[in-house]
Amino acid sequence: MLDTLQRRFDFLAPHIEAFGPADDSLRPAVLLFHACNGVREHIRQYAQKAAEAGFRAFVVDSFTPRGWDYAAAISLVCSGMALHGYERSGDVLAAVWGLSQRADVDASRLCLAGWSHGAWSIMDLMTQRLSRSGSARLIDPTPAPLKGIKSLFLVYPYINFPARSNTHPWEYKPRTLAILARNDFLTAHAHALNIVNHLKTESVPVETLEFDATHCFDEDGVHFGAFMSYDRACHRRAEEAFVKFLGETLS
Repeated sequence: MLDTLQRRFDFLAPHIEAFGPADDSLRPAVLLFHACNGVREHIRQYAQKAAEAGFRAFVVDSFTPRGWDYAAAISLVCSGMALHGYERSGDVLAAVWGLSQRADVDASRLCLAGWSHGAWSIMDLMTQRLSRSGSARLIDPTPAPLKGIKSLFLVYPYINFPARSNTHPWEYKPRTLAILARNDFLTAHAHALNIVNHLKTESVPVETLEFDATHCFDEDGVHFGAFMSYDRACHRRAEEAFVKFLGETLS
């Protein structure tokens, strides 16, 4: 079933967490999109870091509105059975559209930040012209809300099949920082670099920051050996890079 932008935003809005200075001042903002296991505490920590730096930050929960808890997220989304990045790209567009209308958000200075599945969804959105009904699974898609997107911050992005960046060029080319884990088992490091290099040939201003770490290296409590392990040092480096990147691209 297709949604309008309004209906999709209304669907998401009750579960969007807002962080930022306690004032009504117009400020640049970052929208954060979680991985396939849902909103975890480290996503809120990144949002809080952005808030402490003077930005508004919004953590967009794609799963609770759909009635999915952690177990459902793992079994449905992480398995690839439901909500591929293309479908969730409608959440990204609707969130940008809706949050841009807030009186305390500078819609001309926005960053989209995504982790794994969230990064996939953002990247899939970048590949769509949004000029026809049905794009991003929306009735009335439009590229207008993306005019204010100055940057993308992508952490261990999922770029394997069926991610559209493997086969489709980006229609929009904001400055992008991709944090890549050399021991990522979901998207091989070499493949991620190949996609990044291909984006560069399309004139996407993309940079990389590479860590000797695994997928989900910044999620405390994750300990699956060579597959996924928490790395406190890399987590801190990623947070520092996040705040620095926001300052460079939104200030």
